[in-house]
Amino acid sequence: MRLSTKDFEPASAFDAEVVEIDPALLARLGENRARVLDALTDRPVYGVNTGMGRLAGVAVDATAAHQRNLLVGRAVGGPPWLSPGEVRWLLLVRLRDLLAPEAGASPELVTFLVDRLNEGFTPAVPRTGLGSAGEIIPLAHAFQTFLGVGTVLVDGVETPASEVLAKPYEPGLKEGAILIQGSPLAETLAAFALAEVRRLVALQTLAAAIAVDVLGAPRAIYRPVMAGDDRVLRAVLVELGELIDGSAERRDVVQAPVSVRVAPRAIAHLTRVADDLDAVLRRSMPTDSPAFLDGEFVSTTGFHAVELGLRMDAVSAALAHLGEVSVQRAHRLLDKRFSGLPAQLTPAPGPYAGLVPLHKRAVGELHALRRLTTPATLGSLDTSAGQEDVQAFAWAAGNQLRDACARMFAITACDLITGSQARWLASGQGAPGLRAAYERLRELVPPVAEDRSLGPEVTALVAAFSAGGFGPF
Repeated sequence: MRLSTKDFEPASAFDAEVVEIDPALLARLGENRARVLDALTDRPVYGVNTGMGRLAGVAVDATAAHQRNLLVGRAVGGPPWLSPGEVRWLLLVRLRDLLAPEAGASPELVTFLVDRLNEGFTPAVPRTGLGSAGEIIPLAHAFQTFLGVGTVLVDGVETPASEVLAKPYEPGLKEGAILIQGSPLAETLAAFALAEVRRLVALQTLAAAIAVDVLGAPRAIYRPVMAGDDRVLRAVLVELGELIDGSAERRDVVQAPVSVRVAPRAIAHLTRVADDLDAVLRRSMPTDSPAFLDGEFVSTTGFHAVELGLRMDAVSAALAHLGEVSVQRAHRLLDKRFSGLPAQLTPAPGPYAGLVPLHKRAVGELHALRRLTTPATLGSLDTSAGQEDVQAFAWAAGNQLRDACARMFAITACDLITGSQARWLASGQGAPGLRAAYERLRELVPPVAEDRSLGPEVTALVAAFSAGGFGPF
């Protein structure tokens, strides 16, 4: 893939085996780099001829050695490390930032980064323990490896960067500072989580439809008109209506349990907060500090990714509520008073436990998910002798959201297996719009005629969700 402009989506390059930069773009970067170097005078320029943090007022010689020290001295993290896929995305986001004229990066640095991407170069980047105002700790770990310092992952094995890198990079003026500015880690975690949340929305819509289908719940409440002028809720109801169209209603059911009725609202809320997160990710703003704007160097706040962090916290909370709906809905399917099916969804209640243990797995996952809803973005502490007295901790919100998605995938797997089992025990084939999903579920998790260990099957179903191997959902 050839990049010809600074405005590109990391997602578009993520799956590309080869990333290329248009020579014309490199030429423009070179011209801009010359203007940046010309503007570096004897006046203080943060991180170029001054220290950083509380030492911003200390003058230093503007040398490549200083830029090197900026990368090496801040690498104080440790495992657990980001996955290779996350590291690749992190490097892509950093590449996007380097292509912005306000960064003032050289064509040589951009080319070096592109070469590392195309080689599958994977720095060991810490996931936790990052208490700075921005992300200088993980970014120092990521980019000190360009100097042949620190650790990289080779097939998952920690390896000295000096053994992998044939020719280290020598950062020019300002380039060490460029590499450790901004919050690309928070952006990376948000992008991964957002893709997972979109899959969960589709899967939870399916699980809600299956519950309506199996329980024979009254369908009038799912008419799009019930959304009023809420376009997001209306879209959920339209999709749900297509899935349940043609399902049989039980005349003896006046009102379905709340968990069955409110699922579309919970799904719509998750969709809405995910859309808010997506909108923040798509905004463009200078991330470098100082940024080269209108011929001068200006300190920025691009490192303070509070908008990302608070929205990721909100998505985690929305996931937890939807998880509560999902777990309760599955419990109703197990109860013959609501389903009209054999107790615990087993052909032989008593001798067999049926799917009650599966529900207990879901309860355990929900308990863990609830604990991930404590806002990670709040709780600042002084660092750098008081110069950095507020942190966004957006990376922490991203980690919590990724963990919340993992818990929610397990809950959804339990919910769908329960619904599939209920359909197997019920009469009829169910709604036409759900038959392909029922077939796919039974391929992955056959009906439970007698008790068996379902743990591996939950794991396999979650893996199918993650790999996109579950039909259109």
